Amino acid sequence: MKNGTATGPGTDSTARLRSELDSARRILIFTGAGISTESGIPDFRSPGGVWDRNQPILFDDFLRSEAMRRESWRRKRETDRSIGQAAPNRGHRAIAELMRRDSASVVVTQNVDGLHQASGVEEEQLVELHGNATYAACCDCGLRHELEDIFREFDRDETLPTCRGCDSPYVKSATISFGQPMPVEAMRRAEAAARACDLAIAIGSSLVVYPAADVPLMAKQHGARYAILNREPTPQDGYADLVVHGEIGAVLGDAVGID
Repeated sequence: MKNGTATGPGTDSTARLRSELDSARRILIFTGAGISTESGIPDFRSPGGVWDRNQPILFDDFLRSEAMRRESWRRKRETDRSIGQAAPNRGHRAIAELMRRDSASVVVTQNVDGLHQASGVEEEQLVELHGNATYAACCDCGLRHELEDIFREFDRDETLPTCRGCDSPYVKSATISFGQPMPVEAMRRAEAAARACDLAIAIGSSLVVYPAADVPLMAKQHGARYAILNREPTPQDGYADLVVHGEIGAVLGDAVGID
């Protein structure tokens, strides 16, 4: 390892994580898919996950082809049926508690499931680097569209949505597709938080998707301590001051002191 110590789950590692959280004043929390798998939301990259069954639809293909837009909405409908009942788990609640205590200043997330908001994290405290799957948006004018309205028409005869604001045919889930530019303002906010924090903790992220995975490393480069909590090793473990491998809800819930 280049830095820090890797530990397994247990009393000692939980105590060390608690100590890191208690001693910090401006915590940046960076979350990935692993925190939401405990709520029943599948990790797209894991064996048997969504991307094992279907190759992602590229953003350019969505724009180019009506057939690809229809297939995109078919997949969106199927995915929403399987995860629509998901609720925040102990890990989400622990993060919300850190925000309520003012220990943490921002949650930067790769997730698109809306569970941080559902757990009580305020919108202004949250940076969604990959968008949000709980609503749709027009690719041309940015107008928000509710999924319930879109699905009502799509379920009848697979009618594709058009923007009620500008009549664009390019209305899609408000997530960042492969080949779609990263949101400039979200990246700006994440980078500003990385420069300002004194502790960055990456939770449930494989830390292989860039540029998002640069955020906690940027915090480390600007003098913050760096902790990683994940079930499996990550490529960034060697840069962290503390690495804990274990179940996220149990470890983080114990470290924060919530059930």
